[in-house]
Amino acid sequence: MRLPTWLAPHLAALRALLVLTALLGLAYPLALVAVGRLPGLAGKADGSLVTVDGVPVGSTLLGQSFTDAEGNPVPRYFQSRPSAAGDGYDPTATAASNLGPESVVDTTATDPADATPSLLTRVCQRSRAVGERDGVDGRRPYCTPDGVGAVLAVFRRDGLTGPATRVVSVNQVPPATPFLTSYEGVPVELAQPGRDYVAAGGLVTPIRGDAPAQPAVPADAVTASGSGLDPHISPAYAGIQVDRVARARGADPAAVRRLVARHTSGRSLGFLGAPTVNVLELNIALDRHLPAR
Repeated sequence: MRLPTWLAPHLAALRALLVLTALLGLAYPLALVAVGRLPGLAGKADGSLVTVDGVPVGSTLLGQSFTDAEGNPVPRYFQSRPSAAGDGYDPTATAASNLGPESVVDTTATDPADATPSLLTRVCQRSRAVGERDGVDGRRPYCTPDGVGAVLAVFRRDGLTGPATRVVSVNQVPPATPFLTSYEGVPVELAQPGRDYVAAGGLVTPIRGDAPAQPAVPADAVTASGSGLDPHISPAYAGIQVDRVARARGADPAAVRRLVARHTSGRSLGFLGAPTVNVLELNIALDRHLPAR
């Protein structure tokens, strides 16, 4: 019996659908599951989970915070790099802050909860906090001593040119002390919360200050990764934390450094990326080999 001409292409399409469903909807996924069960790959397929006494405590692929119930860093642990994913290391909200190098002016408000710090101020705040916590110089170029972006809004007589007529430290609000007393002979004012001095005609003028060109606090200690989930820090950031961790655990700093070296991975393929330290694995090793006294 001859099939109608209109039915033949529909049957061909149905056969293709069934074949592709069997191959791509069943065979291919099952093959990948089988590969994931091979020795050496099963742990990675299950999320590279890390367990302590049989209890999962994290993943080697995901960063996490080592803080107390109030959000304060626990001194006996190495601290991870900052995270912009949700409230921090939230896999359901993985993201960067989307703030770029031109984000130097804070959005101030009468209620501090409504204020939004710029990327520069976030970096300054983190650098100052890390410096105080780990006993190193937390100063950074373009940062004020009180940990905000050292940025002025300079109003000039002729708009873009001419002598300065008014100068405002846009990221400092009362009761702070202006990081400069004067600029080009004009007294520096504090910003009033909620005022937009840039829209009012002020020229954004970052001030470098006298901080060292190479800050003691590394960049990964003050900036978040693109995913917000990076579990690694640089050996330099781990290095400035050694004395604090050793002191909190009553341990020899040299022993802590040996554990850091043991958990430092080199460049991929010997030349890609940079050496890294997995914070979770390092902290677990500390609890195992150098428990707090």
